[in-house]
Amino acid sequence: MPMRISTWSSAAWPASELRTFAGRRYNASMRSAIRLAACVAWMLRLSAQSQRPPAEPPPYFDEPSFIAAGVTDTANRGGHGSDPVLRSMEALVKATVSLSSAPPAAASKQSLRDAIARDPRNAALHHSLAELEEKQANFLEALREYQRAAELNPNESHIFDLGAELLAHRAAGQASQVFQRGAKLFPDSARMLLGLAVSAYSQGSYDDARDRFFAAIDRNPNDPEPYLLLGKAQAGAIVQSAGFAERMERFHELHPESACANYYYALSLRRKTNEAERRVTLLENAVRIDPQLAAAWLELGAIHADRNDYAQAIAAWQHAAEAAPRNDEVHYRLAQAYRKTGDTAKAKREIELYEKLSKESADEFERERAGVKQFVFVLPAPAH
Repeated sequence: MPMRISTWSSAAWPASELRTFAGRRYNASMRSAIRLAACVAWMLRLSAQSQRPPAEPPPYFDEPSFIAAGVTDTANRGGHGSDPVLRSMEALVKATVSLSSAPPAAASKQSLRDAIARDPRNAALHHSLAELEEKQANFLEALREYQRAAELNPNESHIFDLGAELLAHRAAGQASQVFQRGAKLFPDSARMLLGLAVSAYSQGSYDDARDRFFAAIDRNPNDPEPYLLLGKAQAGAIVQSAGFAERMERFHELHPESACANYYYALSLRRKTNEAERRVTLLENAVRIDPQLAAAWLELGAIHADRNDYAQAIAAWQHAAEAAPRNDEVHYRLAQAYRKTGDTAKAKREIELYEKLSKESADEFERERAGVKQFVFVLPAPAH
């Protein structure tokens, strides 16, 4: 039975006040997590997963399925949960979109359109045109071409890329339905499950997101990518669960020489007070493997500060500042440590840097969110 993707009218996101001074302190850790891209860039792309479509491609869409009427600038850019969760949502969406297939074709837009005019049912041509339209910021045209490619040939890549396009433009409800269909057609596709996880996360359904993340990891435990996306989550329902700690331990067991595996496993042990030494060892391993992993230096410094060993904490945070000089949390923590040790001049300098960088980071985050074009959908005409 063909699936009908339900219609949805996008509404303005509810306005929300996102920051307090303490919030900015905590939120910087999310920005630090986003900067893990340097650590995970080479890992954060699943293979194209060129699963062959069924010999007889099953029907994918009813006609019409959903109708995108246009795109809009979202004046109210609220979201689900706290500011760290909102930031992690943005990071997860970007990471999921990065799992899409090949970059845009070298062909020109006109040559692709001419080829489609000669062969209108060629799904690969529609997909290539979609990639080119997206690159040129013609988002509505890109969505329509991605949808057409998936209709003509519902292979794993075409379906995933359609879902990722919807997700990138805050149509998480439609994206979820696309990924659900893809997961049924391609039950071995981990990235379909990741798409479902991030769609649920974007809608505030953290329990569902958690289960999807775990399912993606369990589908192929040796694959590092699902662990890396899971590590970007900030919602308590996920990171405080026993399943999170269990899977990060498994990640470390399977990839002991991965800086990220050591770092995330250390984070998963935060709530276990008797594991402080284990956390230190893991974090020291992480920065040995990747000295530029600022988030691990930050966490290591925090452990030393909790022990009132401010000399060690300052040393760790200085390494973090070298690795990520624009990370405002680094400078806030250094200011507090210098204040504790009586170095008021350095404390004053660091707090001024913190305030400057925190404002710049907050402004940049809001500009990025404001720049996302959101799809607007309309009800399809009733069938007669």
